[in-house]
Amino acid sequence: MGTYNKGILGAFSGKVGPVVGATWRGKDVLRSLPKKGNRTASETQLLQRLKFKTVSGFLTPLTPLISRFFGSGSLEKTRTNQAMSYHMTEAVTYVAPDFEINFEKVLISKGDLLGLQSPTVAPGAGTSIDFTWIDNSNQGQAKETDQLIVAAYEPSGKTTVYSLDSGKRVDGQGNFILPAYLSGLKVEVWIAFVSEDYKRYATSVYMGKVILT
Repeated sequence: MGTYNKGILGAFSGKVGPVVGATWRGKDVLRSLPKKGNRTASETQLLQRLKFKTVSGFLTPLTPLISRFFGSGSLEKTRTNQAMSYHMTEAVTYVAPDFEINFEKVLISKGDLLGLQSPTVAPGAGTSIDFTWIDNSNQGQAKETDQLIVAAYEPSGKTTVYSLDSGKRVDGQGNFILPAYLSGLKVEVWIAFVSEDYKRYATSVYMGKVILT
């Protein structure tokens, strides 16, 4: 049953005849009921579903990062949706019979804060990763207190781990300790700077593969 909120000319919620009333992003919207169908999906549709599933599955563990640090906070399109759109277009490749993530194109953040200058990466002690960069604090809106965020992905087990603070911009170096069970495995690594209050963020950099000791 539908419910009228502001009289017959106002918004309503629920089902009324062939339409459904709802609130979406603070707006009252009216939708027609979806039509039931028994059509078999075409090959193109199946591929698109597989592509979406592949990208969504990869990005879901990164939600705590991309929901904060990807694109703008537009009410029309969430940061997570912006990340999905980007990766569906730029960071996935079809290699029959599956889709594969193009790690070089992956972004864990996308913004206009000044990024890392001359970053390097190397295996650290145990299951850790060491990073270095040139301190470029006070250039543009870069601050000494900007934090290094890191994401690492281990493909064989589809394991994603991340850090929100693995070093300060002023330090010129940082370290990220990964779980011990990843010892001896190869991980894909991305890094970026974000401001201390998380309101500004740089576009991330892909640092390649690192074999954990």
